[in-house]
Amino acid sequence: MDDRVEGTARDFGGRVQEAVGNMTGDTKTQAQGLYNQASGQAQQAAGQFTDMVKSQPLTAALVALAVGYVLGRLTA
Repeated sequence: MDDRVEGTARDFGGRVQEAVGNMTGDTKTQAQGLYNQASGQAQQAAGQFTDMVKSQPLTAALVALAVGYVLGRLTA
């Protein structure tokens, strides 16, 4: 399955899980829901980046170069 679709499903499931935790007062379920939301959003972003790399390799390479340059300047 596509990373974006899986990420969306995980994010939605996390929202439901958090809501159930809120209704029942179960902090563990709330925390698991928040974790699933965050990991789902990260998976969506990874899928979008992968799609961008496939469709626009030059743009992706320039973005990676710029990010590397900024990180290098920040840590130097």
